[in-house]
Amino acid sequence: MPKDPAGHLIPGRLSPALTVPASIARPEYVGRPAPREHTTGDVYTPDEIEKIRASGRIAAGAIEAVRAELHVGMTTSEMNRIAHDYVVGHGAYPSTLGYRGYPASSCTSVNEIICHGIPDDTVLEDGDLVNLDVTAYLDGFHGDLNHTFIVGEGDEQVRDLVDRTREALARGIRAVAPGREVNVIGRAIQSYARRFGYGVVRDYTGHGVGASFHSGLIIPHYDEPRYDTVMEPGMVFTIEPMLTLGTHDWEMWDDGWTVVTADRSLTAQFEHTLVVTERGAEILTLP
Repeated sequence: MPKDPAGHLIPGRLSPALTVPASIARPEYVGRPAPREHTTGDVYTPDEIEKIRASGRIAAGAIEAVRAELHVGMTTSEMNRIAHDYVVGHGAYPSTLGYRGYPASSCTSVNEIICHGIPDDTVLEDGDLVNLDVTAYLDGFHGDLNHTFIVGEGDEQVRDLVDRTREALARGIRAVAPGREVNVIGRAIQSYARRFGYGVVRDYTGHGVGASFHSGLIIPHYDEPRYDTVMEPGMVFTIEPMLTLGTHDWEMWDDGWTVVTADRSLTAQFEHTLVVTERGAEILTLP
Protein backbone atom coordinates (compact mmCIF):
# COMPACT_ATOMS: atom_id res chain seq x y z
CA MET A 1 0.00 0.00 0.00
CA PRO A 2 1.55 3.37 -0.98
CA LYS A 3 2.26 5.38 2.18
CA ASP A 4 4.46 8.26 3.22
CA PRO A 5 7.06 7.98 6.03
CA ALA A 6 4.36 8.84 8.60
CA GLY A 7 2.22 5.90 7.44
CA HIS A 8 -0.38 8.00 5.63
CA LEU A 9 -1.79 7.02 2.25
CA ILE A 10 -0.33 8.56 -0.89
CA PRO A 11 -1.46 8.19 -4.51
CA GLY A 12 -0.71 4.90 -6.20
CA ARG A 13 -0.48 3.97 -9.87
CA LEU A 14 -3.71 4.19 -11.82
CA SER A 15 -4.86 1.51 -14.22
CA PRO A 16 -6.14 2.53 -17.67
CA ALA A 17 -9.80 3.54 -17.73
CA LEU A 18 -12.07 0.59 -18.34
CA THR A 19 -14.11 0.43 -21.53
CA VAL A 20 -17.89 0.45 -21.90
CA PRO A 21 -19.58 -1.24 -24.87
CA ALA A 22 -20.78 1.23 -27.50
CA SER A 23 -24.28 -0.21 -27.19
CA ILE A 24 -24.66 1.22 -23.64
CA ALA A 25 -26.07 4.74 -23.50
CA ARG A 26 -23.79 7.37 -21.92
CA PRO A 27 -24.86 10.25 -19.67
CA GLU A 28 -24.77 13.58 -21.48
CA TYR A 29 -21.64 14.75 -19.63
CA VAL A 30 -19.32 12.01 -20.90
CA GLY A 31 -16.68 13.63 -23.10
CA ARG A 32 -17.57 17.11 -21.82
CA PRO A 33 -15.86 19.12 -19.04
CA ALA A 34 -19.03 19.43 -16.96
CA PRO A 35 -22.66 18.31 -16.97
CA ARG A 36 -25.48 20.49 -18.22
CA GLU A 37 -27.40 22.44 -15.61
CA HIS A 38 -30.24 20.47 -14.01
CA THR A 39 -33.52 22.30 -14.64
CA THR A 40 -36.31 19.78 -14.08
CA GLY A 41 -36.53 19.70 -10.28
CA ASP A 42 -36.19 16.86 -7.81
CA VAL A 43 -39.74 15.45 -7.79
CA TYR A 44 -40.31 12.46 -10.07
CA THR A 45 -43.29 10.59 -11.45
CA PRO A 46 -43.96 6.98 -10.39
CA ASP A 47 -42.61 5.72 -13.73
CA GLU A 48 -39.43 7.76 -13.34
CA ILE A 49 -38.97 6.54 -9.78
CA GLU A 50 -39.10 2.96 -11.04
CA LYS A 51 -36.34 3.78 -13.52
CA ILE A 52 -34.21 5.24 -10.71
CA ARG A 53 -34.90 2.08 -8.72
CA ALA A 54 -33.73 -0.06 -11.64
CA SER A 55 -30.47 1.88 -11.83
CA GLY A 56 -30.09 1.74 -8.06
CA ARG A 57 -30.60 -2.01 -8.03
CA ILE A 58 -27.72 -2.45 -10.48
CA ALA A 59 -25.42 -0.20 -8.44
CA ALA A 60 -26.33 -2.13 -5.29
CA GLY A 61 -25.64 -5.41 -7.05
CA ALA A 62 -22.20 -4.16 -8.03
CA ILE A 63 -21.39 -3.39 -4.42
CA GLU A 64 -22.55 -6.87 -3.39
CA ALA A 65 -20.37 -8.38 -6.11
CA VAL A 66 -17.34 -6.59 -4.69
CA ARG A 67 -18.29 -7.56 -1.13
CA ALA A 68 -18.25 -11.22 -2.16
CA GLU A 69 -14.69 -10.95 -3.49
CA LEU A 70 -13.15 -8.53 -0.99
CA HIS A 71 -10.03 -9.87 0.73
CA VAL A 72 -6.68 -8.90 2.19
CA GLY A 73 -4.19 -8.36 -0.63
CA MET A 74 -6.78 -7.09 -3.12
CA THR A 75 -6.12 -3.77 -4.84
CA THR A 76 -8.65 -1.00 -5.16
CA SER A 77 -8.25 -1.28 -8.95
CA GLU A 78 -9.47 -4.87 -8.68
CA MET A 79 -12.48 -3.66 -6.71
CA ASN A 80 -13.18 -1.14 -9.46
CA ARG A 81 -13.02 -3.78 -12.18
CA ILE A 82 -15.52 -6.04 -10.41
CA ALA A 83 -17.94 -3.14 -9.96
CA HIS A 84 -17.44 -2.00 -13.55
CA ASP A 85 -18.00 -5.45 -15.00
CA TYR A 86 -21.19 -5.87 -12.99
CA VAL A 87 -22.65 -2.52 -14.04
CA VAL A 88 -21.90 -2.85 -17.76
CA GLY A 89 -22.85 -6.54 -17.64
CA HIS A 90 -26.34 -5.40 -16.66
CA GLY A 91 -26.55 -2.91 -19.52
CA ALA A 92 -25.85 0.22 -17.46
CA TYR A 93 -23.13 2.87 -17.52
CA PRO A 94 -20.92 3.53 -14.45
CA SER A 95 -21.84 7.15 -13.78
CA THR A 96 -18.52 8.27 -12.29
CA LEU A 97 -16.55 7.30 -15.42
CA GLY A 98 -15.96 10.58 -17.24
CA TYR A 99 -17.94 12.71 -14.80
CA ARG A 100 -16.03 16.03 -14.73
CA GLY A 101 -13.01 14.02 -15.90
CA TYR A 102 -13.09 11.38 -13.15
CA PRO A 103 -11.09 8.43 -14.51
CA ALA A 104 -12.69 5.36 -12.91
CA SER A 105 -15.97 3.48 -12.69
CA SER A 106 -16.28 3.75 -8.90
CA CYS A 107 -14.74 5.54 -5.92
CA THR A 108 -12.64 3.53 -3.46
CA SER A 109 -11.78 5.49 -0.32
CA VAL A 110 -9.42 3.79 2.14
CA ASN A 111 -8.91 4.61 5.84
CA GLU A 112 -8.41 8.40 6.13
CA ILE A 113 -9.85 9.08 2.65
CA ILE A 114 -13.30 10.60 3.19
CA CYS A 115 -14.57 10.30 -0.36
CA HIS A 116 -13.72 10.25 -4.08
CA GLY A 117 -10.66 8.04 -3.75
CA ILE A 118 -9.49 6.94 -7.20
CA PRO A 119 -8.89 3.18 -7.60
CA ASP A 120 -5.21 2.36 -8.04
CA ASP A 121 -2.62 -0.25 -7.03
CA THR A 122 -3.22 0.31 -3.30
CA VAL A 123 -3.16 -3.13 -1.66
CA LEU A 124 -5.72 -3.62 1.10
CA GLU A 125 -4.39 -4.79 4.45
CA ASP A 126 -6.06 -6.53 7.37
CA GLY A 127 -8.09 -4.03 9.37
CA ASP A 128 -8.35 -1.42 6.62
CA LEU A 129 -11.56 0.46 5.96
CA VAL A 130 -12.59 0.85 2.34
CA ASN A 131 -15.61 2.81 1.17
CA LEU A 132 -16.96 1.73 -2.22
CA ASP A 133 -19.18 4.25 -4.05
CA VAL A 134 -21.02 3.06 -7.18
CA THR A 135 -23.57 4.86 -9.33
CA ALA A 136 -25.29 3.28 -12.32
CA TYR A 137 -26.96 5.07 -15.24
CA LEU A 138 -29.72 3.24 -17.08
CA ASP A 139 -32.57 4.43 -19.28
CA GLY A 140 -31.83 8.07 -18.54
CA PHE A 141 -31.58 7.87 -14.73
CA HIS A 142 -28.89 7.44 -12.06
CA GLY A 143 -28.98 5.38 -8.85
CA ASP A 144 -26.22 6.11 -6.30
CA LEU A 145 -25.03 4.39 -3.12
CA ASN A 146 -21.95 3.43 -1.13
CA HIS A 147 -20.92 1.11 1.68
CA THR A 148 -17.86 0.98 3.93
CA PHE A 149 -16.28 -2.45 4.38
CA ILE A 150 -13.75 -3.70 6.91
CA VAL A 151 -11.00 -5.73 5.26
CA GLY A 152 -10.35 -8.78 7.42
CA GLU A 153 -11.25 -8.34 11.07
CA GLY A 154 -10.64 -4.75 12.16
CA ASP A 155 -10.35 -3.67 15.79
CA GLU A 156 -13.23 -2.64 18.02
CA GLN A 157 -12.81 1.06 17.28
CA VAL A 158 -13.04 0.42 13.55
CA ARG A 159 -16.04 -1.89 13.89
CA ASP A 160 -17.84 0.65 16.05
CA LEU A 161 -17.20 3.46 13.57
CA VAL A 162 -18.62 1.42 10.70
CA ASP A 163 -21.66 0.22 12.65
CA ARG A 164 -22.43 3.70 13.94
CA THR A 165 -22.04 5.32 10.53
CA ARG A 166 -24.51 2.80 9.13
CA GLU A 167 -26.87 3.67 11.99
CA ALA A 168 -26.39 7.40 11.34
CA LEU A 169 -27.63 6.84 7.79
CA ALA A 170 -30.61 4.89 9.12
CA ARG A 171 -31.47 7.73 11.50
CA GLY A 172 -31.20 10.25 8.71
CA ILE A 173 -33.58 8.21 6.59
CA ARG A 174 -36.06 7.90 9.47
CA ALA A 175 -36.09 11.72 9.75
CA VAL A 176 -37.45 12.03 6.20
CA ALA A 177 -41.10 13.03 5.93
CA PRO A 178 -43.12 15.28 3.61
CA GLY A 179 -43.53 18.80 4.97
CA ARG A 180 -40.24 18.74 6.88
CA GLU A 181 -37.19 20.78 5.90
CA VAL A 182 -34.16 18.79 4.81
CA ASN A 183 -32.10 20.18 7.71
CA VAL A 184 -33.88 17.74 10.05
CA ILE A 185 -31.87 14.98 8.36
CA GLY A 186 -28.57 16.57 9.34
CA ARG A 187 -29.86 17.28 12.84
CA ALA A 188 -30.67 13.59 13.36
CA ILE A 189 -27.27 12.48 12.08
CA GLN A 190 -25.21 15.02 14.01
CA SER A 191 -27.03 14.48 17.31
CA TYR A 192 -26.32 10.75 17.07
CA ALA A 193 -22.67 11.13 16.00
CA ARG A 194 -22.00 13.65 18.78
CA ARG A 195 -22.73 10.95 21.39
CA PHE A 196 -19.50 9.20 20.37
CA GLY A 197 -17.35 12.27 19.75
CA TYR A 198 -17.22 11.66 16.01
CA GLY A 199 -16.58 14.37 13.47
CA VAL A 200 -19.34 14.89 10.89
CA VAL A 201 -18.03 16.05 7.51
CA ARG A 202 -19.89 19.19 6.44
CA ASP A 203 -18.65 20.21 3.02
CA TYR A 204 -19.59 16.97 1.24
CA THR A 205 -23.30 16.31 1.39
CA GLY A 206 -26.20 14.31 0.10
CA HIS A 207 -27.69 15.54 -3.16
CA GLY A 208 -30.55 15.37 -5.57
CA VAL A 209 -30.13 12.50 -8.04
CA GLY A 210 -32.12 10.92 -10.84
CA ALA A 211 -32.18 12.53 -14.27
CA SER A 212 -28.91 14.22 -13.23
CA PHE A 213 -26.06 12.70 -11.24
CA HIS A 214 -26.14 15.79 -8.99
CA SER A 215 -29.12 18.09 -9.33
CA GLY A 216 -28.00 20.92 -7.06
CA LEU A 217 -30.24 19.99 -4.11
CA ILE A 218 -28.13 19.79 -0.91
CA ILE A 219 -28.90 17.36 1.90
CA PRO A 220 -26.79 18.28 4.98
CA HIS A 221 -25.43 15.75 7.46
CA TYR A 222 -25.10 18.30 10.25
CA ASP A 223 -27.53 20.72 11.89
CA GLU A 224 -27.71 23.70 9.54
CA PRO A 225 -31.02 25.61 9.38
CA ARG A 226 -30.13 27.45 6.17
CA TYR A 227 -30.83 24.24 4.25
CA ASP A 228 -34.57 24.69 4.37
CA THR A 229 -35.89 22.94 1.25
CA VAL A 230 -39.19 21.32 2.18
CA MET A 231 -39.50 17.62 1.37
CA GLU A 232 -42.47 16.47 -0.66
CA PRO A 233 -43.69 13.12 -1.99
CA GLY A 234 -41.78 11.99 -5.06
CA MET A 235 -38.62 13.95 -4.19
CA VAL A 236 -35.47 11.86 -4.77
CA PHE A 237 -32.08 12.43 -3.16
CA THR A 238 -29.19 10.73 -1.42
CA ILE A 239 -28.25 10.72 2.24
CA GLU A 240 -24.58 9.80 2.75
CA PRO A 241 -23.10 10.72 6.15
CA MET A 242 -19.31 10.73 6.51
CA LEU A 243 -18.16 10.29 10.11
CA THR A 244 -14.59 10.51 11.39
CA LEU A 245 -12.70 9.53 14.52
CA GLY A 246 -11.29 13.05 14.64
CA THR A 247 -11.87 16.36 12.89
CA HIS A 248 -14.48 17.10 10.24
CA ASP A 249 -11.92 19.27 8.45
CA TRP A 250 -10.44 17.94 5.24
CA GLU A 251 -7.69 18.37 2.66
CA MET A 252 -7.56 17.40 -1.01
CA TRP A 253 -4.81 15.63 -2.90
CA ASP A 254 -3.28 17.16 -6.00
CA ASP A 255 -5.42 14.89 -8.17
CA GLY A 256 -8.35 17.23 -7.48
CA TRP A 257 -10.57 14.40 -6.26
CA THR A 258 -9.25 12.54 -3.23
CA VAL A 259 -10.52 14.10 0.02
CA VAL A 260 -8.74 13.11 3.27
CA THR A 261 -9.28 14.01 6.91
CA ALA A 262 -7.02 16.92 7.89
CA ASP A 263 -5.76 14.98 10.92
CA ARG A 264 -5.61 11.69 8.97
CA SER A 265 -8.13 10.08 11.31
CA LEU A 266 -10.17 7.13 10.08
CA THR A 267 -13.50 7.78 8.40
CA ALA A 268 -16.52 5.78 7.23
CA GLN A 269 -19.52 6.51 5.01
CA PHE A 270 -22.81 4.90 3.96
CA GLU A 271 -25.21 6.15 1.29
CA HIS A 272 -28.57 5.32 -0.24
CA THR A 273 -30.75 6.97 -2.85
CA LEU A 274 -34.31 7.34 -1.56
CA VAL A 275 -37.67 8.78 -2.49
CA VAL A 276 -39.91 10.74 -0.14
CA THR A 277 -43.25 8.99 0.35
CA GLU A 278 -46.50 10.06 1.99
CA ARG A 279 -45.30 8.50 5.25
CA GLY A 280 -41.53 8.82 5.16
CA ALA A 281 -38.94 7.41 2.75
CA GLU A 282 -38.35 4.40 0.56
CA ILE A 283 -34.82 3.26 -0.33
CA LEU A 284 -34.26 2.88 -4.08
CA THR A 285 -30.75 1.38 -3.94
CA LEU A 286 -31.36 -2.14 -2.68
CA PRO A 287 -30.10 -5.29 -4.49
